[in-house]
Amino acid sequence: MAIFMKASLPGMTTDQYDALNAELQALPGDTFAGCLSHVCVPTDAGIEVYDLWESEEAMDKFGTVMMPVAEKQGLPASSERPKVSQVHRYWIPGS
Repeated sequence: MAIFMKASLPGMTTDQYDALNAELQALPGDTFAGCLSHVCVPTDAGIEVYDLWESEEAMDKFGTVMMPVAEKQGLPASSERPKVSQVHRYWIPGS
């Protein structure tokens, strides 16, 4: 079942986000398998990330790849697990 995820990353800058994203995109394989949509929003406190995932398992699998890269880059760790909500329905306009 599809899920909607919101993660707050206090203290992260857009430059740090871009560096993390670039390294993740350079990894072999489909690092973002199961991610249907992704949005990054800068805030006064840091970064907020909103994702639509095929399943919570796909999101968790991505986390096992992303977290070591983020730690290697010295990015601030969030003490909170992302907020996850079950999706009733989704569609992409124009597709």
